[in-house]
Amino acid sequence: MVEIEETFQFAAEVESLEPWNVLVVDDEPAVHEVTKLVLGSFTFEDRPLKFLHAYSASQARELMRASSDLAVLLLDVVMESDQAGLDLVKYVRSELHNHFVRIVLRTGQPGQAPEHEVITNYDINDYKDKTELTAQKLRTMMYATLRAYRDVMLIERNRQGLERVIAASAHIFSHQKSHEFASAVLGQLGNVVGLAKGAMYCKPVEQGESRQLVVAAATGDYEKFVNETVDQALPKHLIDSLRMAFSQKQNLFADDHYVLHFTDSHATESLLYVGETPRLREVDYRLVQLFCTNVSIAFENLHLNKELFESQLEMVYLLAGAAETRSRETANHVRRVGLLAELIGLQCGLDQNDAAMLRFAAPLHDIGKIGIPDSILNKPGAHTPEESVVMRSHAELGAQMLGASKRPLMQLAAQVAREHHENWDGSGYPSGTRGDRIGLAGRIVALVDVFDALGSHRCYKRAWGDDEVRAFIQGQSGRKFDPQLVEVLFSVWDQAQEIRRTLPD
Repeated sequence: MVEIEETFQFAAEVESLEPWNVLVVDDEPAVHEVTKLVLGSFTFEDRPLKFLHAYSASQARELMRASSDLAVLLLDVVMESDQAGLDLVKYVRSELHNHFVRIVLRTGQPGQAPEHEVITNYDINDYKDKTELTAQKLRTMMYATLRAYRDVMLIERNRQGLERVIAASAHIFSHQKSHEFASAVLGQLGNVVGLAKGAMYCKPVEQGESRQLVVAAATGDYEKFVNETVDQALPKHLIDSLRMAFSQKQNLFADDHYVLHFTDSHATESLLYVGETPRLREVDYRLVQLFCTNVSIAFENLHLNKELFESQLEMVYLLAGAAETRSRETANHVRRVGLLAELIGLQCGLDQNDAAMLRFAAPLHDIGKIGIPDSILNKPGAHTPEESVVMRSHAELGAQMLGASKRPLMQLAAQVAREHHENWDGSGYPSGTRGDRIGLAGRIVALVDVFDALGSHRCYKRAWGDDEVRAFIQGQSGRKFDPQLVEVLFSVWDQAQEIRRTLPD
C-alpha cells in the first residue's frame, strides 16, 4: 500500500509555503514512524516536510511514476528482494530519468550492500547504516540533502530559464514589423517568467502639446485598454511606475509588478511593458534582465533594418521617378503602379510578403528608359521601325540592369521589367511570350501600368474617362491582358480608383 500523509506543520509562519516532498521506502513500519517522529517538526528555509510512504520497491515505483517533484528518497536496500532498493535506484535514474531527487540509502544489513561498492556503482547521494543513524544525524543528513536538492534545482531552473529566453529571443528576432514585434515580446515575456494578469505595450504619442503614454498592444486583463492612455487604464501606482521608467529610461521592478523600458539608438521611440506579477525570484529577475537585453538588441535591429529598407526603397522610387521624368511622366505614376500591383496581387492569392515585394518591384518596370535617347523617348509622333526597335529595347535593358543584383527584390523587378510589355496572345515584346508563360508579376504590372497611364493626363494626351478606360481594358482582355486579371481588376475597380485619387499627378 502507498500512503501519503498530511504535511507536518508546527510553525504558523510556514503554513503558506510549499513543503519539501520526502518519500520513505522501507518494509518496516517502525522505520516510517521513527522518521516521522524525528523529522516531524523539521523545516528547511522555512519550508516543512511532506512525507510519502511506500512499503516495497514496487509500491515506490508506482508512486514515483506519478510524482515528479520529490526532493528526497529515503530508501531501504533489502525489501521484497535483497537487491530491491538498488534496483529501484537504477529504475529512478535510468528509466524515469529523474536525476534531481536526492537518494539516501539506509540499510540495516550493510553486508548485503557494502558502502564502497554501492557508492561506486549506483547513483546515490548518501549511504547510512540504520544502527548508526541517530536523531541528530538524521536531521543533519536532511539539512545537507535538501541543501543539495535546492542547489541542483536552482541550476535546473536557470538552465530551463535560459532555454526559454533563447527560444523567446529567437521568436522576437524573427518579427520584422513593429506591431508583430510588440505582440511577440508580450507573448514571449509570459513564456519566460509567467504573467499573472497579462502585459501591456505602451508607446509615447504626441497629443496636442503634451506627450501621452498609450496602450498599443496588450494581453490578458489589459486587452480591453488597447488604444487608451495609461491614465484611463491603470491604477495610480502602476501609472507612477510607468512614468518613472519612461522618464529615467530604465527598467523598474516593484513588489507586485515590473516595467521594462526599451529605446532605439536615436531615442525616437520607446517601448514600455508592464506586467502585474508576484515578487520575482532572484533567478527570474536575472532571466528578465537577460530577456530585456535581447529585446533591446532586437528592437535596435528592427529599427536599423527599417531604416535600411526605407533608404533602399527611397532609392528605388528615385530611380523609377528619374526614368518616368525623362519620358515626361510623373513620379507618382510609379508609386501608383506599385500600390495597384499589390492590390491585384493580394486578390490573386499572394501572401502579404509577396504582395509587398511586388509593390516595391513594380515601380522599376520602366527603369530601362534611362538608356533610351531623348529624341526617341519623347518623340511626339509615331516611331520609325528603327526607332521602335530602340524604344522596345528598354524592357531588356531594364531587366539586364536589375538582374545584375542577387537580391530577391531586384530579381523580381528584373522579371517585371522584361515582361510588362508581353501580351497574353503572344503579340508583345521582347520575347513574344504568351499566356501564363508570362510570369504573374509581369502580367499584373502590364495591366495596372496601362490602367493608370490611360487615366492620367500627359503632355501628349488627355486623361481618359472612367468608362473609356474600362471599355479599352475589356476590349483587350484575352489579347493584351490576362482575362482573369481583368476580372480581378474590375472586382476592385473602386479601390483602384481610390489609389489614383490618393496619389494624384
